Amino acid sequence: MRIGILGTGTLAKALGTGWVRVGHDLVIGGRSQAKAKELAAALGTGVRAVEPRDAVAGRDAVLLAVSWNGVEDVLHSAGAAEGLLDGTPLIDPTNAVEHGVGVMLTGLGDSMAQRIARLAPGAHVVKAFHLFPAEQWTRSLGGGEPSATVAMCGDDPAALGVVGELVRDVGGTPVVLGSLDRVRQLEEVAGFVIGLAFAGYDPNSAIPHVA
Repeated sequence: MRIGILGTGTLAKALGTGWVRVGHDLVIGGRSQAKAKELAAALGTGVRAVEPRDAVAGRDAVLLAVSWNGVEDVLHSAGAAEGLLDGTPLIDPTNAVEHGVGVMLTGLGDSMAQRIARLAPGAHVVKAFHLFPAEQWTRSLGGGEPSATVAMCGDDPAALGVVGELVRDVGGTPVVLGSLDRVRQLEEVAGFVIGLAFAGYDPNSAIPHVA
């Protein structure tokens, strides 16, 4: 696939590494061209650093790998409001939660994925990859790591299929929880996990083991 990555942080690098290994064509667009060039060079194998608008044009999928409070700026730079992401699967791994506490910051009844859908009209937003640290995907590539279940929400079946393939490419198991109407529940889970982890508890211990 032709994949665009908006962002230059640890998740962009981890997922980009996995996708390059299986032969996908990647371009990196960041708010800092210097950081985009640095990441592209680290990923190698023909990965290019481009302007954000070029990172979304003609792509089969786009990963929005920026912090939640940088989403609006990077989508504006990518021409999302102009419809440049129309029809494109847009992967949202963001967590709009208070650091160390886990309380959601999007306001009652709203979600980050739905906010992104409003900022990028026509894009097929898929919530995915938001429950695990970036290191999960580099460990998975090394082999021996149990497959992580990547819960996803989205409205477009074709986009969910594309993102599901990309999840498998980095060693995950995709599971569709529901449409974007249900995505706030999935985002709340991230807050729950973060809150427990920062309080010193293993989140896995709070989830029943079902036979």
